[in-house]
Formats: sequence, C-alpha cells, structure tokens
Amino acid sequence: MSSTNNALILVARILLSFIFITAGFGKLADPSGTAGMITGAGLPAATPLAYLAGAFELVAGLFVLVGFQTKLTGFALAAFCIFTGAVFHSGTIAVPGWPEAALGWLNTLNQIMMMKNFTLAGAYLLLATVGAGAYSLDARRGVKPALA
Repeated sequence: MSSTNNALILVARILLSFIFITAGFGKLADPSGTAGMITGAGLPAATPLAYLAGAFELVAGLFVLVGFQTKLTGFALAAFCIFTGAVFHSGTIAVPGWPEAALGWLNTLNQIMMMKNFTLAGAYLLLATVGAGAYSLDARRGVKPALA
C-alpha cells in the first residue's frame, strides 16, 4: 500500500475516532441523558448501561485512533451503530406539551441521526476490511489487513 493511502487511512481513523472518544467521555462524565434514552427505549438498568456504553465508545474510539485490534473494533462499532440507530433513532419523538414545530424538528434530527449511524457502520466495516494501515499499532504488531 502506498504511503499516500496509509496517510489517508490514518486521517480516516482520526476522523472516525473523534465521535466515539468525545461521546464516550461525555457519557462517563454525565450518563443521565443516555440513561434517559435507554429508559425511553424500554431497556432495563439504564444507568449501568449508559456507563457501559460510554466505556465501550471511549475505548473503541481510542482503539480506532491508534489502530489497535482494528478488525474486531471495526465490526463491533458497525454493530453498535446499527443497533443504536435502529433502537434509539428509528421512531418518532413525542414530548408532551411541546409545540408541533419543535417536535417536527426533533423527528427530522432523529432521522438524520439514524442515517448517520448507518453511514458510520459502513465506514467501520470498510475500516475492518481494509485495516488500520502502516501508521498503526496493528502494523507494528505485524497484523496484515484482509485486503493485503
């Protein structure tokens, strides 16, 4: 693989890691919003699940950033994105007492979040397939990408 391609994979990893590093840190610092979404989806143990999601997102984001266990992490993040998109962003939002215009905006934003999650799943599947590139811990460990 050319050095240009390896540099582009590094840039892609940095960009793909940012969302999960920041989201994971935010959930660990204040899990209440995520716990509310988990409760709203009808899942049990909302606060522990919020902390678990935060820890997973932070660690997985860091793994993508440094290119460690990229295949496994890519597949795990793809599954996470599909699950969270389907469970938390596929329905309509109804907040009692909110104006209809505000609810329309929230539902549009929720649909965009679902599409973002599904799109990210594709990016993580591609990363799992292509590998972390030469500028990664996987490369230092001798891990060969699936397409090599």
